[in-house]
Amino acid sequence: MARLLDQHRISGLPVVDHEDKVVGVISETDLIRRQANQAEGGRVVRSTVTGAATAGELMSTPAVTVHPEQRVSDAARVMERHGVERLPVVDEEDRLIGIATRRDLLRVFLRTDDEVRREVLDDVLGASSPPPHSVVVSVRDGMVTLEGRLERRSDIALAVRSAYRVDGVIGVVNSLTFRVDDTLPSTQGVR
Repeated sequence: MARLLDQHRISGLPVVDHEDKVVGVISETDLIRRQANQAEGGRVVRSTVTGAATAGELMSTPAVTVHPEQRVSDAARVMERHGVERLPVVDEEDRLIGIATRRDLLRVFLRTDDEVRREVLDDVLGASSPPPHSVVVSVRDGMVTLEGRLERRSDIALAVRSAYRVDGVIGVVNSLTFRVDDTLPSTQGVR
């Protein structure tokens, strides 16, 4: 876990069950606390934390989460109230769909929704060349909603990933459809 945090330069990881539902969070603080307990007084100290061998034993639980439609200001209040630096973003079935960090929230306050919308239209959707007016992009508090129809199914995943990478975007709601399913053999796929 420490290697993952260091390798990806992040300060926490969500822990999910077999259905991708968030059950807890492992933070740098959890790992430091474990190390401190192990080294207390120059001897190894046994406790439920220091003996932890799995993420499930070490994680902070229950996880504090938000839904993608919640306002940025609400997410900031939740972070402050619970003293956390990241919030797993979950869907209506509490499955993990993303992470909102303090840095994400700050980026939202630094860019206007109109700036974000323009960049998504020009740089993200301009690259996939959808027909004019086939995709509508709306942005509210850094949450991008993509609606409309693209030519190929594979373009949808690319558009969503690319939109998510735009500075100021904290999440993407995908309501895109496609004309041709290019992931199926060529005898199928027209929708």
